[in-house]
Amino acid sequence: MNENQKVSTRTVVIPDDLEAVKKLWFDYLVWGNDKMQELYGVHPHNPEETVEQDIQQIGKFQPPYGQLILAIYEGEVCGLGSLKRINSDIGEIKRMFVHPASRRVGAGRAILNQLLVEAGKIGYKKVRLDSPKFMEAAHALYRRFGFRDIDAYPEMEISAAFKNCLLFMELNLIDYNK
Repeated sequence: MNENQKVSTRTVVIPDDLEAVKKLWFDYLVWGNDKMQELYGVHPHNPEETVEQDIQQIGKFQPPYGQLILAIYEGEVCGLGSLKRINSDIGEIKRMFVHPASRRVGAGRAILNQLLVEAGKIGYKKVRLDSPKFMEAAHALYRRFGFRDIDAYPEMEISAAFKNCLLFMELNLIDYNK
């Protein structure tokens, strides 16, 4: 880490970081649900159930095919990003979230960069993601990294009933330059 940087990242350690992961996932889903309800009149998740399902299946976000990355700002965990496998060539970023109090300090950029480094180590050729349309700052970040808009992909976890509320993106890792 550069001496001037305020944000660092590290991989999640299970079970030590489990409570931080649960809290960030829960906060992300509640925040996202509230915005989806306000803007589109839909409520795509039951946050408690979704977090519990993800915790039960946390192995999909762990090596060798996935990764969980925490962002640390001023000594506190402030964000999280998850990588999981779609197939041997394609990874998927899920539940990338920076706590609102820590936004605009570079945490999202740091998490995304580390997830892409991990995706390259795993051997993925592409990385995909879905993101609610209202997350325009996140979309701008993804585009700065080279992501481009694509059509909905069949492996998306969210119900097809909500796909009109989402933006789908993909990055060709072969072309990715840090």
